[in-house]
Amino acid sequence: MQISLITPAGKQSRNGNRTTAIRWQRILQELGHSVRVDTAYDGSPADMMIGVHAWRSARSIENFRTRYPERPMIVLLSGTDIYKFQHSHPETTLRSMDLADRLVCLHDLVHQDIPRRFANKLTVIHQSAPPLATPRQPSRRRFDICVVGHLREEKDSLRTAEAALLLPPESRLRVLHYGKAHDESWAERAQREVARNPRYQWRGEVPGWMVRRAFAKCHLMVLSSIMEGGANVVSEAVAAGLPVIASDISGSVGLLGSDYGGYYPVGDTQALADRLRQAETDPAYLEQLAVQCRQLAPLFDAEREKRAWQDVLQRLQ
Repeated sequence: MQISLITPAGKQSRNGNRTTAIRWQRILQELGHSVRVDTAYDGSPADMMIGVHAWRSARSIENFRTRYPERPMIVLLSGTDIYKFQHSHPETTLRSMDLADRLVCLHDLVHQDIPRRFANKLTVIHQSAPPLATPRQPSRRRFDICVVGHLREEKDSLRTAEAALLLPPESRLRVLHYGKAHDESWAERAQREVARNPRYQWRGEVPGWMVRRAFAKCHLMVLSSIMEGGANVVSEAVAAGLPVIASDISGSVGLLGSDYGGYYPVGDTQALADRLRQAETDPAYLEQLAVQCRQLAPLFDAEREKRAWQDVLQRLQ
């Protein structure tokens, strides 16, 4: 098929929507399809559309359905679709969901968070990530924690830095934050945090290979988000063998499982600090998280994601 894959994230973006779109393009091409990635549908002929983001890609979804009412269309539900826009902009977001033949989501609890009438359209496709090329070698001098994600409200981006300040003086913990500031206000907040917090370093936006290098050298990753649709950075960390501590939101529990040992109540700085201190001082706890992540790794295998896409496409034909 000739597939039009629409993502609101531009070519220069390194955010999750763009990363997802490019990986899916590669997978679909490996399955024998021709895939064009654009930020908006321009009316070009296509046998099928995949729209990343129900709300942000709503116009493209509507235009494709008007032009090709009988051709298949898949819509990816992003975290902000599920946990924000279906409530703040219900008419537009739910319209995109109605127009889709299939809804793809990225974690196992999405069915609990959307209207029941969409349940028969919903397919979970876990995002894959490659393992590290070499074994991890965490620092012996520091207890390094990485935070990977753009600085914005939905990520609760400075929570880990604030938690680090609550640790006792003897702690060797250091927070390394990789991600672009959403706007100048967030950049200023991060810079102020760096100035006041000796345990926090903001490294800014970096290429993927630098993130993988950080995974190899850090002891732990923290995902502090208040909403996620199923963060690819979780699958990347798990595939790298890096233990994760995460806020207890549906988007993380739906990936790591309800019995995972690394959660803290979302937005609770002291609880996160307690988890970080436990990970630093209790090798058995850190190993418990590592074992659980190793057990989850097959969930994020590339061939598994490819088979999931093959199955979705076959059901649409």
